[in-house]
Amino acid sequence: MMPRDSAILLPLFALAGWTLLVLCLVAFRRIGAGFAGRVQASDFRCGESAGVPADVSLPNRNYMNLLELPVLFYVVCLLIFTTGQGAALQVGLAWAYVALRVVHSLIHLSYNHVYHRLAAFVVSNGVLAALWALAGLGLVSRA
Repeated sequence: MMPRDSAILLPLFALAGWTLLVLCLVAFRRIGAGFAGRVQASDFRCGESAGVPADVSLPNRNYMNLLELPVLFYVVCLLIFTTGQGAALQVGLAWAYVALRVVHSLIHLSYNHVYHRLAAFVVSNGVLAALWALAGLGLVSRA
């Protein structure tokens, strides 16, 4: 069996860690709003009701964003690892993806400028597509 460089796995841990931090923010905002009387438990019975203030629901929306397309990131990085790829370009792109997702979150959770957030989202998806293309090329070149 060929040795595998685990450098491609480090960005996975970083993005998972960021996702867990955002999840903590969801809980912090919801609990704080509950103690302040701004929401009731029933507001979350079927997700989030229209009565949940934007500053309380926004972290949850960002958390959901971190569970959507990043699934493809986790899969491609594991594919790269298990097939013994993990070239410096792939590792660099993986770190770029993580950085762009963090930037997207920071924009979303702070001043929330839609076009700035969209730019980070689009560029991150381009990086993700490049990772998939390189992984595919790596597989084809070995066949």
